This record gives sequence, structure tokens and C-alpha cells, in this order.
Amino acid sequence: MAKPKGADIKPNLDNDAQAPLLTTPITTPSFAYQLKGKKGWSRVLKAGGYSLDGFRAAYRTEAAFRQLFWLNLILVVAVIALPFALTIKMILVFASFLSLIVELINTGLEASVDHTSTAQHPLAKIAKDVGSAAQFLVLLLLFCLWMMALSSLSLL
Repeated sequence: MAKPKGADIKPNLDNDAQAPLLTTPITTPSFAYQLKGKKGWSRVLKAGGYSLDGFRAAYRTEAAFRQLFWLNLILVVAVIALPFALTIKMILVFASFLSLIVELINTGLEASVDHTSTAQHPLAKIAKDVGSAAQFLVLLLLFCLWMMALSSLSLL
């Protein structure tokens, strides 16, 4: 019986590039793990600091995030000012937060792709386009919800 192609390839244990992976015990904490607070309020405060860093980075580097931030701030103020039912207000605020969340994820995805390589590649384009499509869908959702909410006011 014939062996599958590549079945007799063995890992090269003498390769220096592989040695650290093979000799480092799993119990050794990573550098990133050592920087994090390990428990309690220290961990919560560090996580909050990382989140603020993320907001600042997105606001400074992404025009789309800045535009969405200000748009959604205006929309949330409008939700407070307009006489919508509480459930409608909750849905509109949820959709506003969802659009910001998706933009943050899209920004992180784009940064990761750009970090990997700035060369044009079909897979990088797909990753960025899919993130953009997700943002488009959530903005379409936000628009539709606002149109429905506004139409409910004219029915009063």
C-alpha cells in the first residue's frame, strides 16, 4: 500500500527556528500574560486601560470611526429627546452601539491585515471587504430601525 504524499516527512528538530517552540515548557507564562493583572481589580483596571487605548487608537487613526462616533452621539441625543416608547429607545441605542462595535472590529481586522502585509493580496482584499460589508449591514439596520421608529411617531 502506498504512503500518502508527505507521510515520511519528519520535523527537523535541529532547526534553531523550531527549537524554542519545542523546548519551551507550556507552563512558562508568555510575556503578554506577565503584563496583565492576574486577578481582582488590577485585572479589571488593566482591561479598562486597554479598552481606552483601543478607543483612542480607533478615534485617532480611523476617519470612519470618528464619523460613526459623532453620528451615533447625535442619534442617542435624538433618542433621548424624541417621544419614543422605551422599547424603541432601547432598540435604537442598541443599534447605535452595534454600529460602533462592528466598526471597532473592522478597524482591528484591517490593522491586522495591514500588519501582516501591505502588499495587495486577494485574501487581504476579501478580509477587508467582508469587514466593510458587515459595517454596511449594521448601518442599513440602523437606518431601517430609525425609519420605523420615526414612522411610529407620525401614527400618534
